This record gives sequence, C-alpha cells and structure tokens, in this order.
Amino acid sequence: MAKVKTKFVCSNCGDVSPTYLGRCPNCGEWNTFVEEIVQKNDGEAGSVSRVSFDGQKSKPQLIDTVDAHDAPRYKVPSNELNRVLGGGVVPGSLVLIGGDPGIGKSTLLLQVSGQLSQLGKKVLYVTGEESADQVKMRADRLKINKNDQLYVFPETDMTAVRESIANLKPDVVIIDSVQTMQESEVTSAIGSVSQVRGVTADLMNIAKTNNITIFVVGHVTKGGAIAGPKTLEHMVDTVLYFEGDKHHSYRLLRAVKNRFGSTNELGIFEMIDTGLKEVQNPSEIFLEERLHNATGSAIVVAMEGTRPILVELQALITPSVFGNAQRTATGVDRNRVSLIMAVLEKRAGLMLQNQDAYLKAAGGVKLVEPAIDLAMAISIASSYEDVSTNPKECYIGELGLTGEIRRVDRIEQRIREADKLGFSRVVVPKHNLDGLQLNSEIEIVGVTTIREALKLSLPK
Repeated sequence: MAKVKTKFVCSNCGDVSPTYLGRCPNCGEWNTFVEEIVQKNDGEAGSVSRVSFDGQKSKPQLIDTVDAHDAPRYKVPSNELNRVLGGGVVPGSLVLIGGDPGIGKSTLLLQVSGQLSQLGKKVLYVTGEESADQVKMRADRLKINKNDQLYVFPETDMTAVRESIANLKPDVVIIDSVQTMQESEVTSAIGSVSQVRGVTADLMNIAKTNNITIFVVGHVTKGGAIAGPKTLEHMVDTVLYFEGDKHHSYRLLRAVKNRFGSTNELGIFEMIDTGLKEVQNPSEIFLEERLHNATGSAIVVAMEGTRPILVELQALITPSVFGNAQRTATGVDRNRVSLIMAVLEKRAGLMLQNQDAYLKAAGGVKLVEPAIDLAMAISIASSYEDVSTNPKECYIGELGLTGEIRRVDRIEQRIREADKLGFSRVVVPKHNLDGLQLNSEIEIVGVTTIREALKLSLPK
C-alpha cells in the first residue's frame, strides 16, 4: 500500500510546509499549521475555466464593448444594508459576512432573503447548520410572509448545491456557512483550509459566470478574525463584519472590504423579538441616557462614512495610587488618549502625569477619526477640573502637538446633524469657518488653540 503523503497548511494565510512549524514564516502567527493529505488538484474544485450553467465560456473582449448596465444594483428594503453595500446589491457579487456566534448573522440573511423574495427575486437559502424545519421555525418567528420565491436547501455537499443552483437558476444564493460546505474532490476534513478555499473558489465561479449574487456566512476565530485562510477574504468582493455585545440589543454592520463601495459606512440594527430592526437615528440612541450636569462628558459629531453620528465621550480622571499612571480606553485609541493628555499637560497646564485616565465612547461605538480629539480633550479637562460642560454644546476638531485645533472635513454635515438634534452651540476649528455657508440657528464658534477651547467650554 502506498504511503499517504501529508502536508501542513497555515490556517491563517494558507502557507504550505512539508513539516510542522510552530510559527508560520509567512504571516508570523503561532500554532496555525494543520496537517492535510496531499492530493491532485488540492483545493481546486470544479472546472478551471469559467463556464456558466448554459455552457457559455468567458472570452477576451474589448473593454469598450462591455455593457456594464445590463445588471444594475437593486436595493433591498433594509436601508442600513444598502448603505453598507455601497448603495444596493450588485448582481454577480460574492459577499462574506462574519461575526461572533449568536450575533445575528443568520437572522439578518434570512430577513434579507424574505425581503428579496417579496421583490420578486428567486432566493435559494442553503443551510449546512440547520434542518429545513429549524429554518422554517426561525422564519415564522421573524414573520417572513409566505411566498413562492424563497427556497430552503439543507445540504453540505457542493456538488448537490451546484446542481440545485443550475436547476432553480436563482437570483440570490445564501450559504450558511462556508465552513460547513464540502467539495467532493477535496478529501480534507470539512472546515479545513483546502475545503474553505475550494468551496469559495467554486462559489466565486458560480457568481461571476451566472450573474448570481451569493451571500456567504463565515465563522470567526476567538481573536475576531474570519476563520480559514486569509485568501478567503481576498477572493470575495465584499467583507462585512457584524459586531455587537450579546448583552445589548444594538448591532453594528461594518464593511472592511468592498469592491463596489466605501469601506467607511456603518449600518446599525436593534435586535428585537421579531428579528433585526433598523435604527434610523443612531445619534438619539447614543445620547438618550446622558446625565444633565455630569463632569467628564463631551459630545462629538463623528463621521461614519457619509453618516454623521453624535456620540458622548466620557472621561474619568482620578489620582494614581501606584507609581505609573494608567491609561484605559474603550471605543477610542489608547495611544491617542496618551497623546492628548500629553498635549493638555504641556500646552494647557494641566498636571495629568500622576492621574489615572479612563475614557469611553458611550453606546459601544468605535471612533478612530482625528475629529474626535477636541471632544476627548474637553472631557478629560472637565473630569480633571470637576466642571461640567454645557449639555447643549458639542465639539469638533483635530488637536495638534503644538496645541492648535486643526480643520476637519465634512464640517457642514456635522453641524447640520447637531442642529437637527437641538444643540445650541458647536465648537469647531476656526479655519473651518472660511467659506462656511449654513442657514441654521445653531451658534458656531471657531477656536484656534486648546487653551482657547478650554476657556470657552469650561469657565471657572
């Protein structure tokens, strides 16, 4: 009997080694190599060339002769999903959705399946984790109306899935999840690197050659990354992450890769008994529990893609008990907190080197843009001086190392959002006032230095 040949494949990046290695030389991750059997055409399932179900092969053609308007985007009733996808669903695209277990990935896609079927789109929901009865129970809970365009197929074999797609010719296919699918030509275990790579390559060929939109659910590792080789994210068109705390009802949908739109957009949902409900005005949610005269609190108008969101930044400054002061941050960058505290100490005269600092962006949202610097500085100074800020005032601006307040982009959209929510004054960089044209009643105050901003916002 011939000896079985094996190889070791990195589950993070797909790098191959003839022997086991503790650390991957390609991506640097530890303990990611798994043993697999060597076989012919490993991980290359199906035909090499792209052939559609009607037998048409792709061929070279002049780019001027390509008609890009045959299959325009179509919108789903979920405006939040449309926003994150870049304006709607692109026919023939392959979309990967990842998230923690129980966060609502299957719920979101089943709701989208019901919405698309109501629009006349034929949808095939392939589930490898549930039976048809279990999917029907969830559909009843989500109050998905009866229709003749939504098909459920409990199957894990990709050969059977391809045959079903060829027979039904659906407009949209849901794969829940890619780690449960199996290529018959690949002898590796289900969920292995070779299986995931082969299944994804097969789904990509189906989507591109037949103009079928495919949504794929991907499991995540304990580190939060999508399980499987990193090539999985490179192969698909769009990668969405569904985030949120299972102890809270709000869920955030982010795009980390999108060939057809921006990666800065954010969709916000609320998990209720009947499924996921869109949040039309997230600013009101992030501000609804704010105390009136609390110290260490400042409101910032942050941009998530093209959407302005008002978020409360909270700071707690307390004397340090130990020798080294602590810097703890939730929802904002910890290094940015240290930088802003250093600027406040050097340029504004606040003695913060012996103070512990705890900062948080309320509501579970993550803020990374420079425009939050001024609000962070105001909240830190408010807690240190134990002076409350004006509850009807918000702050926008980037803080430089010399203490200057630098201009930010989309200032008009930010001010309009603050005005819409009833704020009476907004503090902005003075250079942003040049050419600003707004017909609103909100008071707009321009500042040039952090000292000027503190004197204006925290009168003693």
